[in-house]
Amino acid sequence: MPLIFYSVAALVAYLLGSIPFGYLLVRFFRKEDIRQKGSGNIGATNVMRSGSKGLGAVTFLLDVLKGFFAVWLCGVAAARSGLGPDVRANATAIAALFVVLGHIYTVWLGFKGGKGVATAFGVFLALAPWAALAGLGVFVVVFAVSRYVSLGSILSALAFPVLALLMPHAPRTSWATAVLFIIPLIVVLRHHENIARLMKGTEYRFRKTGMGKPGTTAA
Repeated sequence: MPLIFYSVAALVAYLLGSIPFGYLLVRFFRKEDIRQKGSGNIGATNVMRSGSKGLGAVTFLLDVLKGFFAVWLCGVAAARSGLGPDVRANATAIAALFVVLGHIYTVWLGFKGGKGVATAFGVFLALAPWAALAGLGVFVVVFAVSRYVSLGSILSALAFPVLALLMPHAPRTSWATAVLFIIPLIVVLRHHENIARLMKGTEYRFRKTGMGKPGTTAA
């Protein structure tokens, strides 16, 4: 029974994660392909960079919600199935991992998707809400100082597993603990191009009134 439940949880979470909200919103409202804009990423940052802050905000919200919902739904289904706490913890960890993988490697767009930041945040809210909010605080501070979305995303991702283990809602099983580190690692690795640009000083930086040119500072 646990193996079947784990498999179903992985499949459902992956399909939820694969819904490319950024692509769909830009296609529907602007008749454009977000993959042909900016970085080519389907995530909220690139949607905003393409010139639509409203669609970017909605994309972020929906990507967060699909991450949260996948973990929540798995937890509810496991509880109603009468599975034990360790099996439930393992199942939600699997759902958390696969919803992020679904966003990054969406089956609907040739297995090319986003970087997983917003979806990972939704997952973290479901798994360890206080740690997720603390991680969001790290992002806000880093972004406010540097104006780099990528740097804030990377540092908040790195901070999350430590915060999750220090705060309430620490995972019960080795699987759950591993996922707390695997997901941030995936997010960081997905930012390898941003890391290279940060080191060269050519990374995109948001101005207070919009997107700055590579290497420019906030006005």
